[in-house]
Amino acid sequence: MRTIKVLLLLVVVQWAAAQDYFPKNDGVKQTFKNQVALTHATIYTSPTNKVENATLLIKEDKIVEIGTSTNIPKEATILDATGKTIYASFIDPFTEFGINKPQKKGGFNPSPQYNSERNGYYWNDHIRADFNAFQNLAYEEKTAKEFREAGFGTVLSHLNDGIVAGTSLLWTLNDNETNATRILNKKIAQHFTFNRSAFSNQSYPSSLMGSMALLRQFYHDANWYAQGGSKTKDLSLEAFNENKNLIQIFNAGDKLNIVRADKIGDEFGITYLIKGSGNELERIEEIKKTKATLIIPIKFPEAYDVSDPLLANQVTLSDMRLWNQAPFNLKLLAENEIPFILTSSDLKSPKDFLPNLRKAVALGFPKEKALAAITEQPALLLKQNNIGTLKKGNLANFIVTSGELFDEKTTIIENWIQGYRYSIDKLNPTSIKGNYELSLANEKYELIIEGEATKPEVKIKQGNLEFGTKVTFNDPWFNLVVRSKDTTKTTFIRLNGIYKDLQLSGKGTNEKGEEISWTATRKTEESKKSEEVKKEEKKVENTLFPITYPNLAFGNLEKPKQETLLFKNATVWTGEKEGILKETDVLIEKGKIVKIGKNLSATGRVIDATGKHLTAGIIDEHSHIAISNGVNEGGQNSSAEVTIEDVINSEDINIYRNLAGGVTSANLLHGSANPIGGRAAFIKLKWGYAPEEMLVNDAPKYIKFALGENVKQSNWGDYARLRFPQSRMGVEQVYEDYFSRALAYQEEWKTYTNSKSKNKIKPRYDIEMEVISQILNKQRFITCHSYVQSEINMLMKVADKYGFKIQTFTHILEGYKLADKMATHGVGGSTFADWWAYKYEVNDAIPHNAALMNKEGVTVSINSDDAEMSRRLNQEAAKTTKYGSITEETAWNFVTLNPAKLLQVDHRVGSIKVGKDADVVLWSESPLSIYTKAEKTIVDGIVFYDLEKEQVKNEQVQKERNELINLLLEAKNKGMKTQEPKKKVNGHYHCDTLGDRCKETHYKYSY
Repeated sequence: MRTIKVLLLLVVVQWAAAQDYFPKNDGVKQTFKNQVALTHATIYTSPTNKVENATLLIKEDKIVEIGTSTNIPKEATILDATGKTIYASFIDPFTEFGINKPQKKGGFNPSPQYNSERNGYYWNDHIRADFNAFQNLAYEEKTAKEFREAGFGTVLSHLNDGIVAGTSLLWTLNDNETNATRILNKKIAQHFTFNRSAFSNQSYPSSLMGSMALLRQFYHDANWYAQGGSKTKDLSLEAFNENKNLIQIFNAGDKLNIVRADKIGDEFGITYLIKGSGNELERIEEIKKTKATLIIPIKFPEAYDVSDPLLANQVTLSDMRLWNQAPFNLKLLAENEIPFILTSSDLKSPKDFLPNLRKAVALGFPKEKALAAITEQPALLLKQNNIGTLKKGNLANFIVTSGELFDEKTTIIENWIQGYRYSIDKLNPTSIKGNYELSLANEKYELIIEGEATKPEVKIKQGNLEFGTKVTFNDPWFNLVVRSKDTTKTTFIRLNGIYKDLQLSGKGTNEKGEEISWTATRKTEESKKSEEVKKEEKKVENTLFPITYPNLAFGNLEKPKQETLLFKNATVWTGEKEGILKETDVLIEKGKIVKIGKNLSATGRVIDATGKHLTAGIIDEHSHIAISNGVNEGGQNSSAEVTIEDVINSEDINIYRNLAGGVTSANLLHGSANPIGGRAAFIKLKWGYAPEEMLVNDAPKYIKFALGENVKQSNWGDYARLRFPQSRMGVEQVYEDYFSRALAYQEEWKTYTNSKSKNKIKPRYDIEMEVISQILNKQRFITCHSYVQSEINMLMKVADKYGFKIQTFTHILEGYKLADKMATHGVGGSTFADWWAYKYEVNDAIPHNAALMNKEGVTVSINSDDAEMSRRLNQEAAKTTKYGSITEETAWNFVTLNPAKLLQVDHRVGSIKVGKDADVVLWSESPLSIYTKAEKTIVDGIVFYDLEKEQVKNEQVQKERNELINLLLEAKNKGMKTQEPKKKVNGHYHCDTLGDRCKETHYKYSY
């Protein structure tokens, strides 16, 4: 008796536990224990496991059993799925579905916003770690339907906004339930981007390097906050720390940004799941080295309409290539064993997802990996063991298809989500495909019906004559509109009827409006020849155009390699005390200059340099080429925390153009938007190599300072003149403030380090103060944008006060006025050859400036500050022989040895000397001649530019363009979607360029 009572009690408890705890006011409560069995189907339980003639049994929202001998309960509904295939529903790991986005700030305010508008949160409004997607939902049935029809059952939703974008949720596309059932995980991941928030106008960051610096500082601040360092509450930092154990997803975008995001992750011990953009094939080696798992969108560029030859010229070769190459991206990623999953993100509509994926499969992306990338793998990466595969206990999330998923004719018939059936098409539709004999108005016609069962395609022929048709079939009703024989006018015959016993029949109206009868009898021998021919016609051999390094015009099919090179009988401009040597040989081995002399021999390539001139490569001390998404971080009056090293752009065509002008190295500087700018990057122009391979890591480190009109915003416009400083004396106070703060910062850390207290509080790690401290400790050197004598004098005095020296004044167009003081201070001058009067503070500039500073013992160089001028720095140097009677050897040193001295790399580059790096240029005649050409430009013993091969490259570019244009025209003729050509003109960064884009430059990819 006691046992019976206990059992009854357990039943009551279980019944009570199963009860809903909320009232129901729209009817009586009922609980449906639905059971459904889909029988005789081909079932993919996983991407690699297929079960034929199997049954899938579900109960409520779960899978109960899958097998070939499943016992089907009597109460189960049985659905015959003969000839159908069942897969797990797709999972999209990157959407903004159903997110109720915040309202953008209204009104128009042309003035910049420098401070945060959110009290109690992080100091920068582009950090939005406190945003939770699950608290901002607005489920959209229309969009959910589009996703379901594309095969998706579960999506990750987040707000893709801000540097730290908050958290996402994982939920199903189940219209029949509420969020209480749909949501599988309310906080599944924390998100990051390189983008500013669209909901804030705060000026900082205004560049990619600023975004990276802000994210780094935020990580440091989060650690410091977690250790109890802050005396105040910060809701952003608290939210971030609470979510740091979630999956971390980074929307990087462009191929180079994938590497940049991974770099930040490595610095802080974080493994990001990184979203790309679909152009990863262009830098596959570098991406593979990151060992990151990627989320890849499969948005392929539409073909360009190049039917107008003039408009066709506006399309770059790189864009034509990407149109051809993008569909191969997934294949190449798979071949290189780079792990990835797929998303419909970036597509105009989810309906484009499966056709694009099928295209990638047709081009060699393995079917098993394709299926895994949309089912099993996203489930594993999102740590969800109840979706992504079909097994007992998993959610009943699956699709029913008419055939093999990657067959282009296969349709998705049904999508089941959490046990709910969403019909997209009929499960077992009637097929009327076949060849018929049509009897109409006492005449015979051939009626051919092809296409899908629910979307038939009809042709009507009579002899050689073919009639235009439009058909609809809604079993059993059949409607057909046929264009009449009369070619002199447009008239139609309209037929309607039913399909029964392999026959179509009914009534209709002829072109005269008279009622007619008709029948169409299916032929016993159905001809499949036309269908097979059609398949053959559709089978197009797509050829992958070669991927070059970089993947644009004049890229190399493989990265150039070091060679042993022997230059014979050259006129050698050594740049050293030996001067210019006639009929001299120079031997290069393993990237170094190993011998200089006469009658040298070696095993390697011998280059006859008779009558030609060999020099050290030109070094541009002040350059803004090869920088991605912003040369200025002008959102604050100091941006010492940013570094150009983060944003080296190896894809910039100006690298190749500079090589053609004999430039082998460049010092990439931050702009002059603020008194204290960002850190510099010294690179070698290794065309086709990755950014990290171009960077000279062991070179002394520099930072850009600036004086004058730019930093006090004189030329920014009236509405923008809000930021301190607004005067030249204010600029001095900025320096005083930051250097004194850096001293205090160092003292704070010194006190902390020396303290033996157990309760000591760790100071906040401040990247900006760390960099300023490096200057004070003579570990980082200043290159300062300068014009006016008084300010130049001021900064030298500030440096003297704080115990360091300025390394270089760049521009320095009034340097001739105080060259003696510059020499005493030990600062160099990197100037223009003959620029003057292009703005007010340059009115006193003179072309003799370089000669006069050189006369006073100042180390002088000539720089470009411009991507076009840098191609002709040899001619800029030549101008100094006119203005000031500078010798040719000294003039040449202005662009070779002297900039090397200013950058403190003269032990490696800048002259031709045994033991130095083999950065040399072979000129057709004197390097100072306006007629000379750089015939070979060599960096580290690698030939990166060769005039002999230039003509061949030009011919190859034209040949490739013509081939691609023909393919684009063919695509248009086949009815593929096209886009209008867009004129894209590369702009150039200068000192005063603001924002993260340079006019039309860097247009190609968003990040």
